[in-house]
Amino acid sequence: MPSSAPSPPLSVPLSTPVSAGSAPVAIPALRLFLSRLNDSINRSLSDRRPWSELADRSAFSRPESFSDATSRLRKNLAYFRVNYAAVVASVLAVSLVTNPFSFLVLLTLLVAWCLLYLFRPSDPPLVLFGRTFTDRETLGGLVLLSALVVFLTSVGSIIVSALVAGAGIVAAHGAFRVPEDLFLDEQDLGNAAGLLSFLGGAASAAVPVRI
Repeated sequence: MPSSAPSPPLSVPLSTPVSAGSAPVAIPALRLFLSRLNDSINRSLSDRRPWSELADRSAFSRPESFSDATSRLRKNLAYFRVNYAAVVASVLAVSLVTNPFSFLVLLTLLVAWCLLYLFRPSDPPLVLFGRTFTDRETLGGLVLLSALVVFLTSVGSIIVSALVAGAGIVAAHGAFRVPEDLFLDEQDLGNAAGLLSFLGGAASAAVPVRI
């Protein structure tokens, strides 16, 4: 009885280069990131104060001195930190939406980071124009591209202007809002220390207003 010829061994490639156009996205990593982001947003929103309390006109008065304004700002930052973050984010969003080109450039840059580095599996190497790139080279290229986008287009100036304007609004509200009716603990005051130094530097860049 004739013996059958042995079948050739199967060869399985350990890794297959993946081009940028067909680079897969690590779905589990993306889901984990979105889940953590959603949890962080929900925890932050749970500390949000009522907007009516933020805009209570009866609680506004002119500070007696610079130290009084600083003390008010420190307490208000601790109490309204989530509301203040929402105000700065809103100013930034409005600035980007009213500048469609900068918004599209920033969105494209974000998509490039997600597809090429953040959520791309590390096993298949990235191939662009017939050349294989390591993770370190991909990261360096994205950092360089981000720097060029920020400094050579209007994106950087729009972001900085929006952050300065948002910080000015927060600093002005925090200095004129009387915090006597707010209940704070030592942990809240400690959390506001870093924000106070940032807002103080940003507000000093704004044009002073004489009252």
